[in-house]
Amino acid sequence: MSSKKSVAFHTLGCKLNFSETSTLSRLLENEGFEKRQFEDTADVYVINTCSVTENADKECRMLVRRIQKKAPESVVVITGCYAQLKAEEISKIEGVDLVLGAAEKFNLVKHLNDFTKGDSTKICSCDISDVAGFNSSFSVNDRTRTFLKVQDGCDFTCAFCTIPMARGKSRSDTIENVVNNARALARDGVKEIVLTGVNLGDFGKQTPGILTSGIQNPNFLELIQALENVDGVERYRISSIEPNLLSPAIIEFVAASMKFMPHFHIPLQSGSNRILGLMRRRYRRELYAERVNLIKQLMPDCSVGVDVIVGFPGEDEQAFNETYQFLSDLDVSYLHVFTYSERPNTRAIEMDGIVPIHTRNERNKALRNLSFQKQAEHTRRHIGQTRSVLFEGARKNGLMEGYTDNYIRINAPYKQEWENQIVHWTV
Repeated sequence: MSSKKSVAFHTLGCKLNFSETSTLSRLLENEGFEKRQFEDTADVYVINTCSVTENADKECRMLVRRIQKKAPESVVVITGCYAQLKAEEISKIEGVDLVLGAAEKFNLVKHLNDFTKGDSTKICSCDISDVAGFNSSFSVNDRTRTFLKVQDGCDFTCAFCTIPMARGKSRSDTIENVVNNARALARDGVKEIVLTGVNLGDFGKQTPGILTSGIQNPNFLELIQALENVDGVERYRISSIEPNLLSPAIIEFVAASMKFMPHFHIPLQSGSNRILGLMRRRYRRELYAERVNLIKQLMPDCSVGVDVIVGFPGEDEQAFNETYQFLSDLDVSYLHVFTYSERPNTRAIEMDGIVPIHTRNERNKALRNLSFQKQAEHTRRHIGQTRSVLFEGARKNGLMEGYTDNYIRINAPYKQEWENQIVHWTV
């Protein structure tokens, strides 16, 4: 392929996908590709997919159809979780040229060099059990906050989840590599790093061959202790961490830290112990409440975000009401509400007690309304306080946006000198 080619990317799904897309973009730019916006015409389009919900699958297919209409001669590459799980299905979508599974994603340059438009759709994938390597990834220039991938894969077997089938076993970067990446990002002017992974609290399970034989695997606490000492990085956030892996020691460290922000995002999924059992989650609501209460005891201003799923099989009215009341009573700041979506090859798809779609949607709306109330209350508590805000560079309607240390969104009149700067602001 000519070094004069152009490429456009689109990312579906999680923060981890954003970090990987950014890394793929740098790989192609280093090979001479010109990066363009996805709405523009490009020689190559890369869609990094998610497959957590059916909507993500549908959006991928819609994006391919859109490319076919505006640039039918372009090369279309599909990678990410959907590509690993449904390679054959994707290959049958008109307009798709390359399907790259989990092991081949970071070999994108090689596959493009070997491919000629007009060839039949090429699938490059392997069984997920053979995926063992770890590829460092981070986002740069796409957002003010940089997403730094430190862990991949998951060994948990939640009944609703396809991620272990899409990303493989849990594996991690080394602390040394993560620290070196953080230092490099600091030299590039990055002010805030968000640590990302599939199961962050599981950090320490290593890619075979990375560690010298005989050295004990590190853990997540040791990682954040090491990052605290990196000069130049002013802020860290922990993107999401399972409650059973969020130890009191981690909470205590963040509470005493000068760099880790008072902000946790902790998946709950259900406030009913019965449903948590059906989901095969590794904790009960009592432990979840203990973790939140300790956070608020040590950091009263801390923001706590929650993932919750509505409409899981077996979730009757009583179970949903338990979830609603549990979250209503708990001192959390906002909710990310997901409507249960049947996914092939998961345990949940064979369960009884299917919840009607309209009921799932009603419960989603109820919890989103609760989230609005929680977020408004979190903001109200801090009105009049002066807090540090990292402002982003984007300008919209004469305003710029940023987040306080405890994750309150701030809009302010645009000032160029505030771009990517931490400013003391009265909420």
